[in-house]
Amino acid sequence: QVQLVESGGGLVQAGGSLRLSCAASGRTFRRYAMGWFRQAPGKEREFVAAISWNGGTTLYADSVKGRFAISRDNAKNAVNLQMNSLKLEDTAVYYCAQDGVNYSLGTTLERSYDYWGQGTQVTVSS
Repeated sequence: QVQLVESGGGLVQAGGSLRLSCAASGRTFRRYAMGWFRQAPGKEREFVAAISWNGGTTLYADSVKGRFAISRDNAKNAVNLQMNSLKLEDTAVYYCAQDGVNYSLGTTLERSYDYWGQGTQVTVSS
């Protein structure tokens, strides 16, 4: 059984930074691409960032490009999301997800991810 546990969320002022982490267990982590999604109140869940199985390819939503950075540590079975220059509109619950396909380069498509964490709240204040 795959488990994904996010951490690092919290309250931060606009312009500040946060680093989210996701610890994975249950299957061979290094084989799978990982993604971050978020859901703001009253909105649908949306793609934020993804990283390929080996870390060589990254994808970002246009809204976070240049401000967020996704990385992974296959030795620690972890994926991180460094969030800088945070804006009010970044407020959301952030979810870590694991791609269901071996050795994927990563995808923006929510349906490709078969395991999800419980989410961590990020609140950006003015």
